[in-house]
Amino acid sequence: MATFFENDPTLQSYWRSIILYGRNVASYKFALGKALIDLNKKQNDLIKLEDLADPFSNHLCQHLKHNEKQITSANSEFLNTLKKFNNNEIQINERNEVTKRLGFNNVIDAFHEVNGKTIPKLFFIDERKQNGGIRLTDNYYNLLELQESENFFNEVESRWRLVETAWKLGVAVRLVQVEYDKIGENFYVDTTFGRINVTSSKNALNGYQKSKCFFCYDYISIVKKSLNLCNVDHFFPDVLKGKDFSGYVDGIWNLVLSCKDCNRGEGGKFAKLPTIKLLERLNKRNEYFCSSHHPLRETIMLQTGNTREQRRSFLQKCFNEAKKILIHTWEPKPKGISTF
Repeated sequence: MATFFENDPTLQSYWRSIILYGRNVASYKFALGKALIDLNKKQNDLIKLEDLADPFSNHLCQHLKHNEKQITSANSEFLNTLKKFNNNEIQINERNEVTKRLGFNNVIDAFHEVNGKTIPKLFFIDERKQNGGIRLTDNYYNLLELQESENFFNEVESRWRLVETAWKLGVAVRLVQVEYDKIGENFYVDTTFGRINVTSSKNALNGYQKSKCFFCYDYISIVKKSLNLCNVDHFFPDVLKGKDFSGYVDGIWNLVLSCKDCNRGEGGKFAKLPTIKLLERLNKRNEYFCSSHHPLRETIMLQTGNTREQRRSFLQKCFNEAKKILIHTWEPKPKGISTF
């Protein structure tokens, strides 16, 4: 008799769980994530805080130039110092010294926590007391040797932009409704002051597809000029606009990333309807969003339903309507191995 078994999550799954899941009260986790990626060029596995301070504060300073709200609390001595640096009131040495003293107080302790617990495979060890820094682990180096690591930087940036936009608007993440600009392939929000471009749609979607084509599982990239650069595809095709179809075709719930072959290659999807098996995959992908504290979560729930049952019923209704219009279904030959 077959028994259930448990697979160990991959290193990239652990990394993405840190970046994509969990609540955020400050953007320091994102800055540290990007700083760790920057350190890929370094060979020494012990990173002193004074060396970590420069890339860490650089990323925060860049974001502060566009969005001063990088923490949910009313004030921060550390962020005030970074603002002074941006205003040319202090020099880089003073900025880095304050970063070393104040910037890492909580983020290093909390970086590996997901849903209130520490993940089993750490990317660095806290050695601040013994050696004045953090020690990078084999997990860290193995992670950045993966092909898909080229996408991590953009994924962190996208998640950061989504969260800080909610803070900038002064509303809870759950109240931010994100729209899709097909021409620019960006996600944006409309405000009383006009449109705010938030992030690349490819960067925002890729973390939940784990650098795999939604349809055939072949490797995809979100890095510009990459030979594997993906396409943003509508699961239910564009041709359904204006037809007897209940779904908002440009809704985030209906957007997936695909390889060029599946999108528009020989034997590609084009205006065909994906099979019911692929519909189940879309439901699973959307539930990934809805299980995280992600600004896209509420947009998908608004467009498809507040409960799992409502969202599943909505997709089935869309499939039934689309089948009457499009008749033919489509499914690719798998190229890769499913990881989502």
